[in-house]
Amino acid sequence: MPKFDYIALDSKGKETKGTMDVASQKDALDRLNQMGLHPTSVKQAAEAAKAGKGKGGRSSGGKKKGGMGAMEIKMPAFLINKNPKVKPKVLTTFTRQLATLVDAGLPLLRGLRVLEKQEKHPGLKRILDGLAISIEGGGTFSEGLAQYPKAFNKLYINMVKAGELGGVLEVVLNRLSEFMEKAEKIKGKVIAAMFYPAAVMTVAAGILVLLMVVVVPKFQQIFTDMLEGKPLPGFTQFVIGISDTMKNNTIIFPEWAGGVPVPGPAVWWIVGFVVGIKIFSKTKFGRYWLDWGLLKMPVLGPVISKVAISRFTRTLGTLVSSGVPILQSLTIVRETSGNMVVARAVSAVHESVKEGETITVPLEQSKVFPPMVISMIDVGEQTGALPEMLMRVADNYDEEVDNAVAAMTSLLEPIMIVFLAVIVGSIVIALFLPLIMLIDQLGGQG
Repeated sequence: MPKFDYIALDSKGKETKGTMDVASQKDALDRLNQMGLHPTSVKQAAEAAKAGKGKGGRSSGGKKKGGMGAMEIKMPAFLINKNPKVKPKVLTTFTRQLATLVDAGLPLLRGLRVLEKQEKHPGLKRILDGLAISIEGGGTFSEGLAQYPKAFNKLYINMVKAGELGGVLEVVLNRLSEFMEKAEKIKGKVIAAMFYPAAVMTVAAGILVLLMVVVVPKFQQIFTDMLEGKPLPGFTQFVIGISDTMKNNTIIFPEWAGGVPVPGPAVWWIVGFVVGIKIFSKTKFGRYWLDWGLLKMPVLGPVISKVAISRFTRTLGTLVSSGVPILQSLTIVRETSGNMVVARAVSAVHESVKEGETITVPLEQSKVFPPMVISMIDVGEQTGALPEMLMRVADNYDEEVDNAVAAMTSLLEPIMIVFLAVIVGSIVIALFLPLIMLIDQLGGQG
């Protein structure tokens, strides 16, 4: 009988390793499940694999045996080398479709083959083929998913693994698809709300640059000819000074370039600033302070904070309700939080739970989560209904995000209108002041 090496977590999240004699990998998973362990890796022992190759390499007919065992972990090289990314929207649709098929009683392998045939996304199509090959070779669905980390994150893989261990894969897939759909819905609402202000500000910035770089210099020439050396009004000189600065520092036409427009110093400063922020955000220190700044930002900050809290509670609630151990769930939540401030708070919670303490104390100390959220989580902990309470908090904050986005949009519109009116009005007034001065002079001469 072959031997299988396993690595598993107990109910407290402690890692254990061992070897067992069972007929197949599925039997090993079933045995570990009966023992109350949550496996993270189950592989055939090297000695058993070698012995299997030596004994069953050839039969009397010259055919190879044990081919399925050889395919258990191996994947085609072109699939391993090409680890395609899949957009969240495409992945959400796939998860919903697979959940529907499995829930209807269709075997997982057949469901993957059905979806592979109709899939139009080339990357996901290759992944589905690789997943089907992995399952045909005796591997589990979660092991196949783990070979595509760019497409499936740890949250996805661990939830599927919990569903496999508990024999409720269809339930977990449905929860996962609902989770992804709600996450995409929130993301879509925020993007849609920000699209209009961003579009207006982009067009306004383009018009402003056109006025200051092209229109104002032409008026300056006209004023110089008409006023015959007389000084321009102070406000007009101020606007023309800004125009000259923008013209000389944005797009310039140097003689050494044959008059071809090239980026000016201001453009290079902006590019350097953006690149510097990018590099700064790659460091742990920089990422933390940028995320902290986003949470404290006026107008946008409250929305980002609500989205982060909703994501934290929904992710943790979905994982715990799917059977993933609490410590493992917290690790996954920390890595998928998308915000370093929240991730640091989750790390404190992880350490607290590891020491046998409650979740609420480190959450309160982080000063990231509102008292209402902490109180509801505390009640959930004490009553043993933590997953349900987390999902309620998430639903509540989803509604608050909708309201906050609507309020932010309604607030930004008048601010933008007033801002643009002041800028354009100032330019128009600056250009009309010399004309008024000229008319006054002509009236005085008359």
